Amino acid sequence: MGPQGAAGAPGIVRAGRSARPVIHLDTSFLIRALARGSREDRRLRAWLRAGTLLAMSAIAWAEFLCGPLGAGELELAARVVPEPVPFVAADSVLAAQLFALGGRRRGSLADCMIAATAIRLGAAVATTNAADFRCFEAAGLELAAV
Repeated sequence: MGPQGAAGAPGIVRAGRSARPVIHLDTSFLIRALARGSREDRRLRAWLRAGTLLAMSAIAWAEFLCGPLGAGELELAARVVPEPVPFVAADSVLAAQLFALGGRRRGSLADCMIAATAIRLGAAVATTNAADFRCFEAAGLELAAV
């Protein structure tokens, strides 16, 4: 179950940062980035020009696929994120810890799962809902400037 914290409780698992920055896209960011000329579109294009590694969890990808999607949006998004990052067993442990850390808020489990995947990757999360993720910074989550 991961490192043990005080009194044998599961501790929060933190990954190290990679040498090359990785940006982990949240659903909200990707949706807005597909709107040509939006702030998120400009930011995404800047990351692509800079050669920044981009990733997206399978959880966020599933949220994105729930749509609605306009004509060509799925194809464009798949070019940006060709292979979503799988959600693995270690992510589920960390997501549960983040859920508790965040006050067990209704509707926040998907965000916990997305944050857990990003923490495992050592990636910063790009989101338009920073307030929903800020409570996870104590567990090592970094929010990307968007």
